[in-house]
Order: sequence, then C-alpha cells, then structure tokens
Amino acid sequence: MSAAVEIGPVRIGGGLPLVLFAGPCVVESEAVTLQIAATLQQIADRLGIGLVFKASFDKANRSSGDSFRGPGVEEGLRILQRVKQEFGLPLVTDVHDLAQVERAAEVVDVLQIPAFLCRQTDLLLAAGQTGLVVNVKKGQFMAPWDMGNVADKVRSTGNQRVLLTERGASFGYNNLVVDMRSLAVMREQTGCPVVFDATHSVQLPGGQGTSSGGQRQYVGALSRAAAGVGIDGLFWEVHPDPERALCDGPNSLPLAEVEAQLQTILAIDALVKGR
Repeated sequence: MSAAVEIGPVRIGGGLPLVLFAGPCVVESEAVTLQIAATLQQIADRLGIGLVFKASFDKANRSSGDSFRGPGVEEGLRILQRVKQEFGLPLVTDVHDLAQVERAAEVVDVLQIPAFLCRQTDLLLAAGQTGLVVNVKKGQFMAPWDMGNVADKVRSTGNQRVLLTERGASFGYNNLVVDMRSLAVMREQTGCPVVFDATHSVQLPGGQGTSSGGQRQYVGALSRAAAGVGIDGLFWEVHPDPERALCDGPNSLPLAEVEAQLQTILAIDALVKGR
C-alpha cells in the first residue's frame, strides 16, 4: 500500500477511495474550460469523489508543428487560476521545460511531467524543489520497475510527494498496450500512489498522420480493469464535444458519459478496497 499524499483538500493513496484527475487536454478557451470544470465539480460532489482539475497551457509534444498547442503560459495559467478561484478545485498541469516550472508552481497544486520527459533529471529535480506534488507519467518506453529511479530523483530534493501514472507502452507502430501488472509493480516497488491514465492509454500516437488517433470506446473497459487492480487515481481527458476538440479528441471521453462511467468504477474501487 502506498502512503497517502495530500493535494489541497484531496487525499490520494493509502487505500483511500480513488481520486479523479480530469479535464480537457488543453485550455481551448476560458468558456469551455470553466464549463468543463463546473460540470466535473457537480459530478464529483454527487458521487463523493476527490477531484483534481487537469488542463495544459501548452502542449509541446504534438505530432505536427501545425497542431494546436494552447494559449501559452500566462493566459493558460490565468484561466486555470480562475478555475481554482471559482470552484475551489486543486489543479494539475504539464511542464515541459525548466522555465515553466516556477511560473506554473505559483498557480497549480500538482506539476505533471509528460511521459516523453520522465527521465529528464533537471526537470524532475526542478519540479521536486518546488515542494508541490509531482506526477510523473511513465514513458511509453519504460518498464514499470524502472520508475523507481524516476521517483528517487524527485525524492532526492526532500520532496516525498510523488505520484506515478501509467499511460500505456508502445506496442509496434502507432499503438499502445497496457500491462495491468505495471500498476501494482510501480506501487509495490516505489510506495508511490499510482494513477491510471485511461484516455492516453487508448491513444494511437501519430495514427492520423499529422495528429494522433484514439479509441475512446475502450476508456471505460480499461478504467474498470484498472479499478480492479486497486489504483489510487484515475486520469481522464474529457470534453463536451470530443469530435470538435482542438487536442486529443479521438481519445477524450465525452463529458456527458463521465458520471455513468464513474458509478461503476467507484463500485469496483469500493469492493477491491473493502469499503
């Protein structure tokens, strides 16, 4: 069992009920971001689930240079700050380089290290030195047991507030597969709370030539399987209209489906954790 980690009013790990990390892939506009946050907060309140709102101000790892990256640091963080002020939700966002770490740390509660950057020592150390919770996504090229070294880099700063997130492993070209054992292995070997990123696990990286494809119809199935393993957190990218989303639409879960999907997943979580 992992040790519990506090994210503002939310506690994750230690056998506690799973926490939902959810929001759009990227801040598209202030109106859409606030709409998603309001809906998610209402769902979380009805279901009694901890919620951390997720959105990126800049997506630096897009398939094409023409892909939408987001509004940038200043505007993106301004909108995320408004989410925190209006809804009282803790926030998680990606940081891609050292220059973004200190600025993002002024607003968010969790700094997220993208999968492709999970071995970047300087970035991990800078994130750890902020004292904030650091969520590291396991690289598609990494074995779960190798994430111990990643967690140790962050912990070397004196920061023990580390989460590890599974998001699938490369399986040939333009495809990912999830080994559910990795969720248990990472927690057993590191003691960190483990999160399952279901929406990125159904992504087909670069599968549409200039953008990534996805199979969102399997988000629920993989999420239920991960809940059966006993995950500490569940990560979903959601959107009111995924077909029109500016980023990661093919693997985003429709906002209208979130509550029904969660009801089953929370029942599994309660059963596995003996509640």
